[in-house]
Amino acid sequence: MNEITVLKQNPAGELMYQWQGQLLSQHGHETVVQALFNAESGMLEEIPLKKGDRFIETYYDDCWFNIFEIHDKDDGRLKGWYCNVCAPAEISPAQIIFRDFALDLLVYPDGRQVVLDEDEFEALDCSVEERQLALAGLAQLQDHFRQRLAE
Repeated sequence: MNEITVLKQNPAGELMYQWQGQLLSQHGHETVVQALFNAESGMLEEIPLKKGDRFIETYYDDCWFNIFEIHDKDDGRLKGWYCNVCAPAEISPAQIIFRDFALDLLVYPDGRQVVLDEDEFEALDCSVEERQLALAGLAQLQDHFRQRLAE
């Protein structure tokens, strides 16, 4: 598997975080990466995150979001999905860059959805068009999970 660097930027394009992952697949507009959670353990709403949890991260170069599927490091069980509302990713063989717009969607395995960081999104210095695209991306994500979990 090829190693790839993921760069998370703020809306202005300034680097916020970066991490390493393994490229799993690329098909059309979708790139899938596996990475291990490398921050300190803690809680994300009702989901315990542990250092070393496995994230299957799906990036799109044509959508205003990405989707991180979270698996427990010990037993591999699905904990849920953490989704960033972000500008379409810039994807090259060595790296993925995404500009994050603060809004996040957390989806539990039972289908419950929680929108996170709405206050941070409201405070962002971004264009009206970017704000509209971000909100449309959130709505698209919510519909995606409603349909997926209804199957």
